[in-house]
Amino acid sequence: LWNVPGVERLGVPPFRMSDGPRGVGVHDGATAFPVGIARAATWDPELELRVGEAMGRELRAIGGNVLLAPTMNNLRHPSWGRSQETYGEDVHLLARMGVAFIEGLQEYVLANPKHYAANSIEDTRFDVDVTIDERTLREIYLAHFRAAVHEGRAASVMSAYNSVNGQFCGENETLLRGILKGQWGFDGFVLSDFSFGTHADSAVNGLDLEMPSPNVFRSLLRQVQSGEVPESVVDEAVSRMVRMKLRYDLSAPSPVDESVIASEEHLAVAQEASAAGSVLLKNDSGALPLDDTSIARIAVVGSLADTPNIGDTGSSSVRPAFVITPLQGIEDALGDRITIDHIDEDRLDADDIALIEMADAVIVVTGLTSADEGEGLIGAGDRVDLGLGETRVGLIQSAAAANDRTIVVLEGGGAITLGEWLPDVEALLMVWYPGQMGGHAIADLLFGDANPSGKLPFTVPKSLDQLPPFDNVSLEVEYGYFHGYRYLDLRGGTPEFPFGFGLSYTSFAK
Repeated sequence: LWNVPGVERLGVPPFRMSDGPRGVGVHDGATAFPVGIARAATWDPELELRVGEAMGRELRAIGGNVLLAPTMNNLRHPSWGRSQETYGEDVHLLARMGVAFIEGLQEYVLANPKHYAANSIEDTRFDVDVTIDERTLREIYLAHFRAAVHEGRAASVMSAYNSVNGQFCGENETLLRGILKGQWGFDGFVLSDFSFGTHADSAVNGLDLEMPSPNVFRSLLRQVQSGEVPESVVDEAVSRMVRMKLRYDLSAPSPVDESVIASEEHLAVAQEASAAGSVLLKNDSGALPLDDTSIARIAVVGSLADTPNIGDTGSSSVRPAFVITPLQGIEDALGDRITIDHIDEDRLDADDIALIEMADAVIVVTGLTSADEGEGLIGAGDRVDLGLGETRVGLIQSAAAANDRTIVVLEGGGAITLGEWLPDVEALLMVWYPGQMGGHAIADLLFGDANPSGKLPFTVPKSLDQLPPFDNVSLEVEYGYFHGYRYLDLRGGTPEFPFGFGLSYTSFAK
């Protein structure tokens, strides 16, 4: 745990923090939930509240009291490497899911919505200056943070690395003092993004806590003694932190113990969220659900079919005790009733093709991994090409050419362009990075024990030219008012799949 000492003599407890957009990252064996974008696809704030409660219980059980979550940045462009952590491209959806998570979490520990504000590029995140006009800033990049503070009553906020309108977020007087603490009346504390998020004017301009340890703030005592920084600046910062420690009674004994970690209840919530957030994008000729009483043989194809693939290895990483892969989930669901041929290759040979041709149905598991997208510097960073890549596309096309009933189970954390292979397959199920119980959820969906109900929390474009520019090289960029479905509506574009799209197995008739 990231430890911020208290004052034992005065009964002021420490802060003990963990990363946590998809689970308590500091503890081996913590429950790995589906990533934030998967949970956004449920469009279910009540379920997200229960996810927040579960994470809060697990952190409190190990002595923690601040979870560095939720990630609430607006997904301006799907190339952003951390798109998997957030709740999508719509301000209202971001607000509703974020508030629900905060409310559930703060039954046990303090929430820390991040990264305030306009953080949606990884590769230049430490240096880039984002220019935004007042309306765009307020309506598109701040409104959901306002909901986190006003409705969710978040105890803390994390500032971003990047600059907004010429000033780093960690020392941005307009964002911190003017809007957050002034106009919104936020009475919690603001902590920096880690290591590189604090600057010379941070304390004076409204940053209360430098993380993970004093570097810039190491000179505060000298600056106060010399009169360079008013003592009232330190008084305010301390007051804000102590206020939250008292409000949430952080010195009280934990109401839960470590038996809650990866408990049956929490694993069930993780599986429920995975099933509810999976999006059925295509289902021609009733290819799904598969009827296990009328098929004798299936082929499960692709290296990801039996590979734990639960998301980025950056700060959002979680280390569960086990991960149910799609293949394991399918095997557990079918038992010995159906022959399962597992082809653990992404390049198929003649023997593989022969097995695929014999199958009554083919399930290709493919998509993205932590090697393709993630947090900058400690992960893969931004994903400039939105396609799957030659090998994975070739896998899908080869399987589909060999068997008319080819179903693709697609993993990943953001929009993926599909045009070159989508016409070739009968069904497509987007399962995101589905958490440690994802394999069971996927099997339930494939065989009709669960009904797909997820809806896209962003637009899937046909190509990059349907999106606003994504520049992760320049150190000065400008964000306009329009992105996602608003951008396509403005330009009259037709996406591959629109925001909110999602099929189910239910039939509707007048």
